[in-house]
Amino acid sequence: MKAFGKILGLLLLGLLLIIVGLGFALTHLFDPNDYKDEIQQLARDKANLELKLNGDIGWSLFPWLGLELTDATLASAASPDKPFADLRLLGFSVRVLPLLRKEVQMSDIRIDGLNLTLQRDEQGHGNWEQVGKPAKPATSAPADASSTSNADTAASDSAERNEAPLKLDIDSLTISNSQVDYHDARNGKQFSAEGIELSTGAIREGASIPLKLSAFFAANQPLLRAKTELKTQLRFDRALKRYQLEDLKLSGEVSGEPLQGKTLTFASEGQLLLDQAAQVAEWNGLKLSANQLRALGELKLHDLDKTAQLEGNLSIAQLNLREFLTGLGIQLPATRDAAGLSQFELSSRLAGTPNSLALNDLNLKLDGSSFSGSLAVSDFAKQAVRAQLKGDKFDLDRYLPPQDKDASAGAARKNEVKQAVAAAGKNGTSELPSTPSQQAWSDAQLLPLDQLRKLDLQASLSLGQLTISKLPIESASLQAGGKDGVLKLEELRGDLYGGEFSAQAQLDARPAVPVLTAQKRISHIPVEKLIEAQGEKAPLRGQLDLNADIRTQGNSQKAWIDALNGKADFSLSNGVLVDANLEQQLCQGIATLNRKSLSGEARGKDTPFEELDGSLTFRNGVASNPDLKARIPGLTINGQGDVDLRVLGMDYRVGIVIEGDKGAMPDPACQVNERYAGIEWPLRCRGPLELGAKACRLDKDGMGKIAGKLAGARLEEKIEEKLGDKVSPELKEALKGLFKK
Repeated sequence: MKAFGKILGLLLLGLLLIIVGLGFALTHLFDPNDYKDEIQQLARDKANLELKLNGDIGWSLFPWLGLELTDATLASAASPDKPFADLRLLGFSVRVLPLLRKEVQMSDIRIDGLNLTLQRDEQGHGNWEQVGKPAKPATSAPADASSTSNADTAASDSAERNEAPLKLDIDSLTISNSQVDYHDARNGKQFSAEGIELSTGAIREGASIPLKLSAFFAANQPLLRAKTELKTQLRFDRALKRYQLEDLKLSGEVSGEPLQGKTLTFASEGQLLLDQAAQVAEWNGLKLSANQLRALGELKLHDLDKTAQLEGNLSIAQLNLREFLTGLGIQLPATRDAAGLSQFELSSRLAGTPNSLALNDLNLKLDGSSFSGSLAVSDFAKQAVRAQLKGDKFDLDRYLPPQDKDASAGAARKNEVKQAVAAAGKNGTSELPSTPSQQAWSDAQLLPLDQLRKLDLQASLSLGQLTISKLPIESASLQAGGKDGVLKLEELRGDLYGGEFSAQAQLDARPAVPVLTAQKRISHIPVEKLIEAQGEKAPLRGQLDLNADIRTQGNSQKAWIDALNGKADFSLSNGVLVDANLEQQLCQGIATLNRKSLSGEARGKDTPFEELDGSLTFRNGVASNPDLKARIPGLTINGQGDVDLRVLGMDYRVGIVIEGDKGAMPDPACQVNERYAGIEWPLRCRGPLELGAKACRLDKDGMGKIAGKLAGARLEEKIEEKLGDKVSPELKEALKGLFKK
């Protein structure tokens, strides 16, 4: 548009030269058409402008000095065969006597069929740049030129101070059927404004000037077309350098490649002001609509002569953000909640520069969640995002990619677990379940690595409740940052089911295969809640304490689990094995050894324990647990085994030491004999994790060894009873050792 304004100015300059030439003709009382050659030569000499007047010059003398040109072309004198402008009709008239008072009183100015063709060549030279420069500049000695230049400048400044500006009084201005085309050979960019229609009311300084403008705009990089219409009242004061657009109404439609075949319908209203003396621009009473979006606000720019500073406020009424962005050609990824991003509204103070924007005193509502604080892009070029927000609640799971319920690996594993559950039975009397073999995790790509590598982020977020992986973290606090492809979760902490939760993590997205490290701490959180939140039935209950330090790599659940390495230690207090009466199974085993039958049914379906702890070592998705310890009233449990996280299966060998039945009314058949004190009863637990204690069975091989041990102990008692003091202690020990063998 600057080029367009410049060309219009140059066009008016050419017209002024024509007027001078006509004045010359008038003084000789001849037809101005007889002096076309002189007029064209004058334009060539004084403005370096190649002017061709192909049509007749119509004119009048008094009281109006009128002029009408038809079929004229303009070109630079350097390339006269390549005109950059042609004009079908120009007509205007000036009252003669007011000119003597330095007042310009004009009737209607009519411009029809103006075509500007502006071009830059591959060297960046524009076809209009030489226009206005004298064709034969005067030459003189350097010193004289400097002296003359200084004198001319001083004289010009003095003239500007002492000479009053011309007063304008124009009845109207009309431009019709006009267009502007711009092409840059350096980058192939093209821009055009077609069908330009401009009409004004009376143009008088200090008064409101009705103005109406419409045009069709187009660009090729990217391919874009727009239809616009502007209605306003223009007011200007050249002495104060103050320009206003009152009651502005701008509307139109935009379509093209950026919108992916969609159409954006927009409209805006307000009061615009440009005060060059104060270097301030304002847009007051702003009303903006774009498809479904409705916004109100005030905008102010100051320090226009330096680095412009933006101030203001903006309010966006509630809208369906997903539909709005889709209407702009922005296709958002699918989310678990199809209704996500359907409710959005915002109000904020604005602050910014040409390379930054900050939303301060922000109030944001999104799908039932409310946030306040600040959000900023501190550097557009670097995509530097800064956020400091407080909110009441936020469910992150709603915006994650949908779960693939039909994944073959997940379906196969569910079928495998279903079969294992059916085979396990209700009382744990069936054969030991098989170890699962089907993969339990998806290999879908999760992280947008290209975007994350460019991210420059500093974020602070505090929430009354944050839901992650279906876990409702209360009083959540989050600190995160990222730069140069390294993203850090500096802190995530909160309360969870009456316990505490905290985590730190780092994602290094620079390599082709991203690397993830994490540290997690859980304190007194009900483990059954963690399991049930994932949609699984909890095989045990109790308060979990956990410290973990892990490392993995990849960009999918499967890759993360397969490459999982690290360490963890855990402790579960006040725990219960659900639907697994180990006491009943042990009593059945003791009754068998006592050659007795149990006199009653099991007293409960669960097995409580006071403590469960151990440590884990992760190696490529398999967690080894060499030191499992548990304490149940009357029992102590020791175990070792593996949890294969890749298939969510377990394989454990557990030893139970009977310390005595602590019940008020023990079953006589399973009373603990002194012979059984200190004996570790073996269990084998194998199968899907979902089975819990239902996957545990008495180890038959281990029971055979216990039977042999008990038989040996019985023989020792008999030897002691029969021999007493009749033989030497050495002989008795030898006999006991023989039976032990």
